[in-house]
Amino acid sequence: MMIRLFVALLIIFALPVKAQEIVFGLDQESIGISATFDGVDLQIFGAIKRDAPLIGGDLGIIIAVSGPLKPITVRKKDRRLGIWVNTEASEIEAAPSFYAVATSAPMSDLLNDAEDLTHSITLPRVIRSMETIGGGTGDFTDALIRIRAGEGLYQTLENTISFRESTLFNTTISLPANLTEGDYPTRIFLTRDGQVVDMLQTSILVEKVGLERILYNLAHEKAALYGLLSLSIAIAAGWLASAVFTAFRR
Repeated sequence: MMIRLFVALLIIFALPVKAQEIVFGLDQESIGISATFDGVDLQIFGAIKRDAPLIGGDLGIIIAVSGPLKPITVRKKDRRLGIWVNTEASEIEAAPSFYAVATSAPMSDLLNDAEDLTHSITLPRVIRSMETIGGGTGDFTDALIRIRAGEGLYQTLENTISFRESTLFNTTISLPANLTEGDYPTRIFLTRDGQVVDMLQTSILVEKVGLERILYNLAHEKAALYGLLSLSIAIAAGWLASAVFTAFRR
């Protein structure tokens, strides 16, 4: 796999390019979720091709991997009369189920606010919030980021891209076990003096495989049959447990 990706990079290097252009590869373009899936480390590497010497400014690399976007409601709880109750809520129009952004230097050194607004790279920019019922969206967005960061679903990985001689780069992003199925857009940005000078995007497919896929399809495409099978298995398991218990009592 690594040899094939290395050869692909060599082929791309032979093509005409812009003043600075990124070429990159992934060690896998699809991830299968099975019953024993406990996460995976995604290897991303590449290089920068230049057709002229670099004039002014240091180059930087930002890599962002995003899961499928889904709406979510974030609620705030307060203690009222000794009981915890929902008091406020914010409708998040679209939040990624997973998001990791890795950089070759501190984000503030690589990206200015205008470019972040244009490309939606940092987590607050990625998450789009609708109007909040009874409050501002900032606190709810921060809470969502904090909760999902604790679950390993949101990752900000500054200074984790190895960048050698302003040419070669590589990093590893850990994808947790609780991934959502779907396409995971992977974007790589080349920056200089806070501005994006080149960007490439690909996609990683995450899907259930094996028995997980069979059960998922059955539950969504033939819900009645899935319900009958689940009920039959539950009855059989209960009968077997009763039989074993009876045998031990004897």
